[in-house]
Amino acid sequence: MLLFLNNKYYRSPKYMENVHGLPCIERIVCSVDETPEAIPTTIRGTIPEWITGNFLRNGPGKFEIGNNKFNHWFDGMALLHQFKIAAGQVTYKSRFLGSDCYMANNEHRRIVVSEFGTVAMPDPCKNFFQRFLSRFEMPGSSDNDNVSFVTYKGDYYVSTETNFMHKVDPETLETKEKVNWRKFIAVNGATAHPHTDPDGTTYNMGNSYTAKGAFYNIIRVPSTKMSENLKETLEGATVVCSIPSLDKTRPSYYHSFAMSKNYIVFIEQPIKIDLLKIVTGKLTGKGIKDAVYWNPELETIFHLINKQTGMLNSVKYYAKAMSTFHQINAWEEDGFLVMDICAADDGKAINNYLIQNMRKSGEALDEVYNTMCRVFPRRFVLPLSVNSKTPYKQNLNTLRNVTGCISSEELHKYGGLEFPQINYAKYNTKPYRYFYGCGFRHLVGDTLIKMDLEGHKMKVWEHPGLYPSEPVFVPSPDATEEDDGVILSVVITPNKDKSTFLLILDAKTFDELGRAEVPVNIPYGFHGTFYSSYLQKTFTESK
Repeated sequence: MLLFLNNKYYRSPKYMENVHGLPCIERIVCSVDETPEAIPTTIRGTIPEWITGNFLRNGPGKFEIGNNKFNHWFDGMALLHQFKIAAGQVTYKSRFLGSDCYMANNEHRRIVVSEFGTVAMPDPCKNFFQRFLSRFEMPGSSDNDNVSFVTYKGDYYVSTETNFMHKVDPETLETKEKVNWRKFIAVNGATAHPHTDPDGTTYNMGNSYTAKGAFYNIIRVPSTKMSENLKETLEGATVVCSIPSLDKTRPSYYHSFAMSKNYIVFIEQPIKIDLLKIVTGKLTGKGIKDAVYWNPELETIFHLINKQTGMLNSVKYYAKAMSTFHQINAWEEDGFLVMDICAADDGKAINNYLIQNMRKSGEALDEVYNTMCRVFPRRFVLPLSVNSKTPYKQNLNTLRNVTGCISSEELHKYGGLEFPQINYAKYNTKPYRYFYGCGFRHLVGDTLIKMDLEGHKMKVWEHPGLYPSEPVFVPSPDATEEDDGVILSVVITPNKDKSTFLLILDAKTFDELGRAEVPVNIPYGFHGTFYSSYLQKTFTESK
């Protein structure tokens, strides 16, 4: 059965045209050196003494190898960051991920592994015939895990969207081992945004490509190692459901998915991947980026999968063409599944983040920004009990105090919102009130925003010339309220040398408590997490 979702409630400008005078942020995507030994920071204000642990961040940190340059922001070599917080003080260290591609690139002093937007050229030391034949080789997957930190069974990994992850020591940032999803299940990759149930069971998604076409797979990783003899963290991983792609050779791209208590929600969006172009990429000299495209003629399809049974819901929910990279939260209430996501009315932005675009200035930079669609929070209410007698063209939402719009009109002037975060430990898969994100009046976040869903109120932290990263919520000890804690964000200062800092905000008031200034340059990164050795010890002992 097909159910069409009406999201006409969403009122916002598709683009923010005629924005002029954007400052150049070129140094946000400049290579830096690693800082493998912890260095002190300069504290301004006060760092609450109850914060004890490591704030871990991931993102690209090296954008050229020898005379070769990466083309896309997503291609830079993974640089892992640690802000160790204890007794009101902060130290900083960073290490490049010891991936195979990083090692090989450095050894050959050129790019030898293709990335999302960069195609590795044939070895110039080979003769013409050898270089010609190498173009017919199947492209391999990169292990440049530069997107996020994730956990499985208490172990920490860095991840991207290929079939490779790396286990990392959260205390030293040392690369421990490379892990291949294919060793455990038949998938060609997995997202960098898994979800975890309260009992520690983790869910993820990954594609598989077969003779019958492309499939989207729901992955379950059990909460504990299956026996003392099994040291592999991903041992016991299973595919609980496989969903055939609407187009066998052009599956949809997805960056994440939503999860409620009983359901996985996969959004099949009109951002498509042309598999033939990927297979022939070496021959044509085209990267994965060139195989990803936006098809506005297609609708967006919501698939619901029962987590316990692995059964795919026979009802498919359809909405107009849109794109989404990050979900905010989802929960079930009185026969409905309520899902909040960050979404845009087109999906072409992924190909706008070429490094050459991010290094532009003046009118050229304004033009890049003005042609990008804005991302805003949206709410979808999916009725779970739908049958042949369900009325057509009627609003089926009978929930009180659950409307279709969760955006504030004031949010428009901040360029929308991305990188959403919540009090995940206590409110994921449950009704919630607050979420946090970055406002985007530039190609990267330039404000921090707290959204209060009661009355569509918001609080903003902003300073000209400062570019905050994804806000991460850390609850205070014995917290009794949802927003009782702090927000951590790394703030980049591209027009001021060696003045990046870790920002700490009171999550309730959104007032600045303090900052830890780092005497080295840091590029703008993607995702992070807060690691507490005490919480880790408690988790291990409980298992």
